[in-house]
Amino acid sequence: MPTHVRSYSKINLGLAIGPARVDGFHGLTTMYQTLALYDVVTISAVRSAETAITLTSNHPWVPPDSRNTAWRMVERCLLRIGLKANVRIRIQKNMPIQGGMGAGSANAAAALIGLERELGLALPGPERLKLAAEIGSDVPLFLLGGSVLGVGRGEEVYPLPDLPETACVVAMPDVGVSTPQAFRDWDALLAATPVPGTPALTKPPIQDTLKELSLVLASAFAEPGTSGIFCKPEAQSPEHLKQNQGRHEKPPDEFDQTKATLQQDLAENTLLALVRTGIENDFEQVVFPIHPLLRDLKRYLMGTAPEAVSGADLRDPNQSSPALYASLSGSGSALFGLYRSLADATAAQQRVQAAGCKAVITHTLPRTAYWRTMFAG
Repeated sequence: MPTHVRSYSKINLGLAIGPARVDGFHGLTTMYQTLALYDVVTISAVRSAETAITLTSNHPWVPPDSRNTAWRMVERCLLRIGLKANVRIRIQKNMPIQGGMGAGSANAAAALIGLERELGLALPGPERLKLAAEIGSDVPLFLLGGSVLGVGRGEEVYPLPDLPETACVVAMPDVGVSTPQAFRDWDALLAATPVPGTPALTKPPIQDTLKELSLVLASAFAEPGTSGIFCKPEAQSPEHLKQNQGRHEKPPDEFDQTKATLQQDLAENTLLALVRTGIENDFEQVVFPIHPLLRDLKRYLMGTAPEAVSGADLRDPNQSSPALYASLSGSGSALFGLYRSLADATAAQQRVQAAGCKAVITHTLPRTAYWRTMFAG
């Protein structure tokens, strides 16, 4: 029987770009977060005298050969474990291509997981991460799932304390953004940025946003009681719980309502802590000027109208609870918003759809749920 693997997507909660390295890549700091939206990667594999890989997809833009990350993952995994096999890969695409949600990288990780199950063996954990990093910068995060710190070029990953499930809306505009081009645009932006008090031909210093975002993430995930960000459940007063009642959709009983409220507080407080410290996605500085629609979509996700004549944002009068956070994901073109409730998410979805853009409601996927639901059918 073939193995069906849910190839989950990701978003970036903050993304800082550093200078280009000697290997041509840029240093990055980001917080990855897996989402419940997914492609499906189906793998069948039998040992054989020679290796043969066949790849098909429902999407015409998916490469059916060694240009595909899932193909390369299977090929290199077989070489590492010293086996030959006849492998068939089927990728059911649901996620946008060039959307910044890690779809191709997730497909590669799913192909590895499916291949290991089909063959009944697996690479050691460190070896799997090394292999994943060779295939692509975003691939290793999908071998962890949940909330993940990414540094280096994004391939050096560390699990973070998980956020509870949080409602999310993903806007999927009908445009693609090339990540290599976005990096080139970033380099051009820095080169063209004048530095006050220096000659015009002086090269501007590289912005040190990598360390800044690292400090933000470290402070937001501090231990309970050390920074005031997390609030232990036993510290919640009855008055606090009473104030937060009614913020969830018809909880089945009082215990579930209290549990849901506490989970929401953890997620919301951490996200708000990140937002207060000003986390941003550096790619927005170069992607939004080229694709102004994406800037407007972010405002719809946030619960703000397009710019007024004066240049100020206008609050949507029909939306009293804006997003906790909204941003471009990766280099785009997909954008996302995180919300306190399903009702807030539904309102955001309607705003984005009214602007003529596809929008779907989903939720963040903690690490335990990521692995528990990995295999489909």
